[in-house]
Amino acid sequence: MPYDLIIFDLDGTLADSFAFFVSVYNRLADRHGFRRIAPAEIEALRGRSAREVMRHVGLPRWKLPCVARSFVRTMHEADIPLFAGIEPMLQRLQRSGVALALVSSNAVDNCRRILGDAHWQRLAHVECGASIFGKRRRIVRILRAAGTDPTRAIYIGDQATDADAARRAGVAFGAVAWGYATRLSLERLRPTRLFDTVEDLAELTA
Repeated sequence: MPYDLIIFDLDGTLADSFAFFVSVYNRLADRHGFRRIAPAEIEALRGRSAREVMRHVGLPRWKLPCVARSFVRTMHEADIPLFAGIEPMLQRLQRSGVALALVSSNAVDNCRRILGDAHWQRLAHVECGASIFGKRRRIVRILRAAGTDPTRAIYIGDQATDADAARRAGVAFGAVAWGYATRLSLERLRPTRLFDTVEDLAELTA
C-alpha cells in the first residue's frame, strides 16, 4: 500500500556506516570496559539483536548512553557515504508527494552532514539523538507533528530495535537487507516489507 509518511533510520539504512562502526568498535570497547570482538565474530553478531550483542560483549545497558555518545563523537569527521541509489530513490519518493522524515540515534549534526543539504531539505520532520531503545517515542512525536494516522506511516530500518519501535508506535516496519543486521535475522522479525535493494523502496509509492 502507498503511505502518507515514510520515516527513515540513518545508519545502515540510508548511510553505509557499518565499516566505520567495525573500525572503531574495539577502541570503544577498551575505553568503556567491555569485551573486544574478533573479525571472525562479526558476521555471526550481525544476526543477533542489540540486547544479545550487549550480553555477548558484557556491555550493561546503563553504559550504553555513554558508549553511544563516544561513537557519535568519533563519527564527526568520518567520511560516511550514502548507499548507492539513495539519492534518486529519495528524489522519486519526494516527487510522489509522500512526506519524508528521519528518526536516528545519531547526532543531528552528523545526520545533516552525511545526508547533505539537498537531502536534508527533503525531510519534513527530523528526530535525532534517540537511544537505540527509545525510537518509539520519537516516531510517535513525528506522527503527531505530521498529523498522520499510524496506519498511514512506515518506518524503514535495518535492525530489531527498529522493528520493535515501529510496532510499538503502531506503524508498519520496512526492513532493509543491506544494513547492520543479516537478511535472515530480519526475516524472523516478520516485517511488513523486506527490501533487498535500494531501488525496491520506490515500491512504497505504488
